[in-house]
Amino acid sequence: MKAAVIVFPGSNCDRDVAMALEAVMGRPPLMVWHRETELPSVDLVVVPGGFSYGDYLRCGAMAAHSPIMREVKAKAEAGTAVLGVCNGFQILTEAGLLPGALIRNAGLRFICKDVFLRVEASDSPFVRKYGAGTVVRLPIAHAEGNYFADEATLDRLEGEGRVAFRYATPEGETNGGANPNGSARNIAGIYDETGKVLGLMPHPERLAEDLLGGTDGRPMFEGLAEALS
Repeated sequence: MKAAVIVFPGSNCDRDVAMALEAVMGRPPLMVWHRETELPSVDLVVVPGGFSYGDYLRCGAMAAHSPIMREVKAKAEAGTAVLGVCNGFQILTEAGLLPGALIRNAGLRFICKDVFLRVEASDSPFVRKYGAGTVVRLPIAHAEGNYFADEATLDRLEGEGRVAFRYATPEGETNGGANPNGSARNIAGIYDETGKVLGLMPHPERLAEDLLGGTDGRPMFEGLAEALS
Protein backbone atom coordinates (compact mmCIF):
# COMPACT_ATOMS: atom_id res chain seq x y z
CA MET A 1 0.00 0.00 0.00
CA LYS A 2 1.14 3.51 -0.80
CA ALA A 3 -0.28 6.28 1.38
CA ALA A 4 -0.16 10.05 1.61
CA VAL A 5 -0.88 12.27 4.62
CA ILE A 6 -2.01 15.84 3.97
CA VAL A 7 -0.36 18.49 6.16
CA PHE A 8 -2.10 21.79 6.86
CA PRO A 9 -0.85 24.72 8.96
CA GLY A 10 -2.08 23.81 12.41
CA SER A 11 -2.20 20.03 11.86
CA ASN A 12 -0.97 18.23 14.97
CA CYS A 13 -1.87 14.59 14.26
CA ASP A 14 -0.16 14.21 10.89
CA ARG A 15 2.94 12.59 12.38
CA ASP A 16 0.86 10.33 14.62
CA VAL A 17 -0.96 8.99 11.56
CA ALA A 18 2.33 8.69 9.67
CA MET A 19 3.80 6.53 12.44
CA ALA A 20 0.72 4.29 12.56
CA LEU A 21 0.86 3.84 8.79
CA GLU A 22 4.61 3.18 8.75
CA ALA A 23 4.15 0.45 11.37
CA VAL A 24 1.86 -1.53 9.05
CA MET A 25 3.38 -0.58 5.69
CA GLY A 26 7.03 -0.98 6.57
CA ARG A 27 7.83 2.43 5.09
CA PRO A 28 6.72 5.99 5.85
CA PRO A 29 3.85 7.56 3.94
CA LEU A 30 4.30 10.63 1.78
CA MET A 31 3.73 13.88 3.64
CA VAL A 32 2.00 16.32 1.29
CA TRP A 33 1.86 20.05 2.08
CA HIS A 34 -1.53 21.68 1.61
CA ARG A 35 -0.23 24.12 -1.00
CA GLU A 36 0.73 21.34 -3.39
CA THR A 37 -1.46 20.99 -6.47
CA GLU A 38 -0.72 17.35 -7.31
CA LEU A 39 -0.91 14.06 -5.45
CA PRO A 40 1.28 11.13 -6.44
CA SER A 41 -0.28 7.79 -7.24
CA VAL A 42 -1.33 6.35 -3.86
CA ASP A 43 -3.85 3.86 -2.51
CA LEU A 44 -4.84 5.87 0.56
CA VAL A 45 -5.04 9.56 1.42
CA VAL A 46 -5.32 10.60 5.06
CA VAL A 47 -6.62 14.02 6.10
CA PRO A 48 -5.41 14.15 9.71
CA GLY A 49 -6.65 15.72 12.89
CA GLY A 50 -5.46 18.93 14.44
CA PHE A 51 -6.50 22.53 14.18
CA SER A 52 -6.01 23.46 10.53
CA TYR A 53 -5.74 27.22 10.17
CA GLY A 54 -6.29 27.49 13.92
CA ASP A 55 -9.97 26.54 13.44
CA TYR A 56 -10.62 30.11 12.35
CA LEU A 57 -13.89 30.92 10.56
CA ARG A 58 -15.26 27.38 11.07
CA CYS A 59 -13.48 24.10 11.70
CA GLY A 60 -12.20 22.73 8.40
CA ALA A 61 -13.75 25.51 6.29
CA MET A 62 -10.48 27.15 5.24
CA ALA A 63 -8.58 23.89 4.81
CA ALA A 64 -11.33 22.59 2.51
CA HIS A 65 -10.29 25.27 0.01
CA SER A 66 -6.57 24.49 0.10
CA PRO A 67 -5.15 23.66 -3.36
CA ILE A 68 -4.45 20.03 -2.46
CA MET A 69 -8.10 19.38 -1.65
CA ARG A 70 -9.00 19.59 -5.34
CA GLU A 71 -6.66 16.65 -5.86
CA VAL A 72 -8.05 14.79 -2.84
CA LYS A 73 -11.56 15.15 -4.26
CA ALA A 74 -10.36 13.97 -7.67
CA LYS A 75 -8.64 10.95 -6.13
CA ALA A 76 -11.77 10.08 -4.16
CA GLU A 77 -13.91 10.33 -7.28
CA ALA A 78 -11.47 7.99 -9.03
CA GLY A 79 -11.83 5.39 -6.26
CA THR A 80 -8.85 6.10 -4.00
CA ALA A 81 -9.54 5.44 -0.31
CA VAL A 82 -9.69 8.60 1.84
CA LEU A 83 -9.66 8.71 5.64
CA GLY A 84 -10.49 11.93 7.51
CA VAL A 85 -9.87 11.87 11.27
CA CYS A 86 -11.35 14.50 13.62
CA ASN A 87 -10.44 17.79 11.92
CA GLY A 88 -10.02 15.71 8.79
CA PHE A 89 -13.68 14.63 9.12
CA GLN A 90 -14.64 18.28 9.43
CA ILE A 91 -12.61 19.12 6.32
CA LEU A 92 -14.25 16.33 4.32
CA THR A 93 -17.73 17.60 5.17
CA GLU A 94 -16.74 21.18 4.34
CA ALA A 95 -15.29 19.99 1.01
CA GLY A 96 -18.52 18.18 0.14
CA LEU A 97 -16.99 14.71 0.21
CA LEU A 98 -19.29 13.68 3.06
CA PRO A 99 -22.77 14.90 4.00
CA GLY A 100 -23.73 16.75 7.15
CA ALA A 101 -21.64 18.95 9.42
CA LEU A 102 -19.70 18.83 12.68
CA ILE A 103 -20.99 21.49 15.06
CA ARG A 104 -20.25 22.59 18.63
CA ASN A 105 -20.43 19.88 21.25
CA ALA A 106 -23.74 19.79 23.08
CA GLY A 107 -22.02 20.89 26.29
CA LEU A 108 -20.13 23.69 24.50
CA ARG A 109 -16.85 22.41 25.92
CA PHE A 110 -13.73 20.83 24.49
CA ILE A 111 -13.70 17.10 25.27
CA CYS A 112 -10.54 15.03 25.55
CA LYS A 113 -11.02 11.45 26.75
CA ASP A 114 -11.33 7.85 25.63
CA VAL A 115 -14.71 6.70 24.37
CA PHE A 116 -16.19 3.42 23.20
CA LEU A 117 -17.44 2.88 19.66
CA ARG A 118 -19.51 0.14 18.09
CA VAL A 119 -18.52 -0.93 14.58
CA GLU A 120 -21.68 -0.92 12.45
CA ALA A 121 -20.55 -2.89 9.38
CA SER A 122 -17.58 -4.98 8.30
CA ASP A 123 -17.78 -4.79 4.49
CA SER A 124 -15.37 -1.84 4.21
CA PRO A 125 -11.56 -1.89 4.04
CA PHE A 126 -11.54 0.48 7.01
CA VAL A 127 -13.18 -2.01 9.38
CA ARG A 128 -12.44 -5.41 7.85
CA LYS A 129 -10.24 -6.34 10.84
CA TYR A 130 -12.92 -5.45 13.38
CA GLY A 131 -16.17 -7.09 12.33
CA ALA A 132 -19.68 -5.72 12.76
CA GLY A 133 -20.70 -5.24 16.38
CA THR A 134 -17.13 -5.02 17.69
CA VAL A 135 -16.67 -2.45 20.45
CA VAL A 136 -13.41 -0.50 20.41
CA ARG A 137 -11.89 2.15 22.67
CA LEU A 138 -10.48 5.27 20.99
CA PRO A 139 -9.61 8.79 22.16
CA ILE A 140 -11.51 11.93 21.21
CA ALA A 141 -10.22 15.51 21.41
CA HIS A 142 -12.61 18.06 19.94
CA ALA A 143 -14.91 21.00 20.60
CA GLU A 144 -16.89 20.58 17.37
CA GLY A 145 -17.56 16.86 17.10
CA ASN A 146 -21.34 16.93 17.24
CA TYR A 147 -22.43 15.31 13.95
CA PHE A 148 -25.50 16.98 12.48
CA ALA A 149 -27.58 16.27 9.38
CA ASP A 150 -31.24 16.65 8.50
CA GLU A 151 -33.53 13.69 9.10
CA ALA A 152 -33.70 12.75 5.42
CA THR A 153 -29.91 12.57 5.23
CA LEU A 154 -29.71 10.56 8.45
CA ASP A 155 -32.33 8.13 7.18
CA ARG A 156 -30.41 7.75 3.92
CA LEU A 157 -27.15 7.07 5.77
CA GLU A 158 -28.90 4.43 7.85
CA GLY A 159 -30.69 2.85 4.91
CA GLU A 160 -27.55 2.66 2.78
CA GLY A 161 -25.42 1.23 5.59
CA ARG A 162 -23.15 4.26 5.66
CA VAL A 163 -22.94 4.74 9.41
CA ALA A 164 -19.48 3.38 10.19
CA PHE A 165 -19.22 3.84 13.97
CA ARG A 166 -21.50 4.88 16.81
CA TYR A 167 -20.65 6.05 20.30
CA ALA A 168 -21.56 3.22 22.64
CA THR A 169 -21.15 1.78 26.11
CA PRO A 170 -18.44 -0.84 26.71
CA GLU A 171 -21.21 -3.39 26.21
CA GLY A 172 -22.15 -1.93 22.82
CA GLU A 173 -25.34 -0.11 23.79
CA THR A 174 -25.88 3.15 21.89
CA ASN A 175 -27.73 5.21 24.46
CA GLY A 176 -27.57 8.89 25.34
CA GLY A 177 -25.19 8.31 28.21
CA ALA A 178 -22.58 6.97 25.79
CA ASN A 179 -22.83 10.01 23.50
CA PRO A 180 -20.07 12.48 24.48
CA ASN A 181 -20.97 15.39 22.19
CA GLY A 182 -24.63 15.19 21.17
CA SER A 183 -24.06 13.64 17.75
CA ALA A 184 -27.24 12.69 15.92
CA ARG A 185 -28.06 9.01 16.46
CA ASN A 186 -24.73 8.55 18.30
CA ILE A 187 -22.88 8.77 14.97
CA ALA A 188 -19.09 8.88 15.29
CA GLY A 189 -18.14 8.12 11.67
CA ILE A 190 -19.74 7.83 8.23
CA TYR A 191 -18.89 6.64 4.72
CA ASP A 192 -19.55 8.25 1.38
CA GLU A 193 -21.72 6.50 -1.22
CA THR A 194 -18.85 4.28 -2.35
CA GLY A 195 -17.65 3.20 1.08
CA LYS A 196 -14.13 4.33 0.10
CA VAL A 197 -14.25 7.65 2.02
CA LEU A 198 -14.52 7.55 5.82
CA GLY A 199 -14.89 10.46 8.21
CA LEU A 200 -14.25 9.57 11.86
CA MET A 201 -14.14 11.86 14.91
CA PRO A 202 -12.17 9.63 17.35
CA HIS A 203 -8.45 9.06 16.76
CA PRO A 204 -7.41 5.48 15.85
CA GLU A 205 -3.78 6.59 15.45
CA ARG A 206 -3.62 7.56 19.12
CA LEU A 207 -4.22 3.98 20.26
CA ALA A 208 -2.23 2.05 17.69
CA GLU A 209 0.60 0.62 19.80
CA ASP A 210 1.10 -0.66 23.33
CA LEU A 211 3.28 2.29 24.36
CA LEU A 212 0.26 4.54 23.77
CA GLY A 213 -1.86 2.55 26.19
CA GLY A 214 -3.72 0.32 23.78
CA THR A 215 -3.98 -1.03 20.25
CA ASP A 216 -7.68 -0.74 19.43
CA GLY A 217 -6.90 1.63 16.56
CA ARG A 218 -4.23 -0.51 14.91
CA PRO A 219 -6.62 -2.95 13.16
CA MET A 220 -7.94 -0.09 11.05
CA PHE A 221 -4.50 0.53 9.57
CA GLU A 222 -3.74 -3.20 9.30
CA GLY A 223 -6.99 -3.78 7.45
CA LEU A 224 -6.29 -0.93 5.04
CA ALA A 225 -2.79 -2.22 4.36
CA GLU A 226 -4.17 -5.69 3.58
CA ALA A 227 -7.05 -4.47 1.45
CA LEU A 228 -5.14 -1.86 -0.53
CA SER A 229 -1.85 -3.68 -1.13
